[in-house]
Amino acid sequence: MKDLTSANRRVVFKTVAVTLMMFGFGFALVPLYSLVCQAFGLNGQTQRITETTLLQMPVDKTRKITVRMDANTNTRLPWQFQANQREVSIHPGEMTRVSYSARNLSGSDVTGQAIYSVTPNEAAMYFKKTDCFCFKRQLLKSGEEKEMPVVFVVDKDLPADITNIVLSYTFMRADKYVSKGETATN
Repeated sequence: MKDLTSANRRVVFKTVAVTLMMFGFGFALVPLYSLVCQAFGLNGQTQRITETTLLQMPVDKTRKITVRMDANTNTRLPWQFQANQREVSIHPGEMTRVSYSARNLSGSDVTGQAIYSVTPNEAAMYFKKTDCFCFKRQLLKSGEEKEMPVVFVVDKDLPADITNIVLSYTFMRADKYVSKGETATN
């Protein structure tokens, strides 16, 4: 009986240990997934680079590509959000600045977070940003309107068969997710 009790304790201990390890692994997958997506341009995620790196990139003047801007707002966010330019025609390697506008239509201050993607997915690893409103949460006071810039470059190594890219943003409500001590940008 004593051996059976001891064996049961070992099984329970191992089961709890495996469960905790699985939980920890599952919790770690979210940031790991984001890092892999950003590093390899998977799932429409772009890379972030410094302005110095951007200015050193060679420009391919023999090609032109079209970048279309898309703007969406989640239904829970009482904002009007739009691209100020519908599309730009650029040379790969050329620094480009576009902007979006957002206006808070509600009677209270609201914080939003932009989620972005690039399509086709193959283009995402060649799409690099130095500045973007999507890097931080955005606070808009009641009735406030704000212009938000995006500075990017499409690497000259973009495959020749890709001539059109869509840069898409969806703004989501984020006030519930601002942690203590953290503030949204203004």
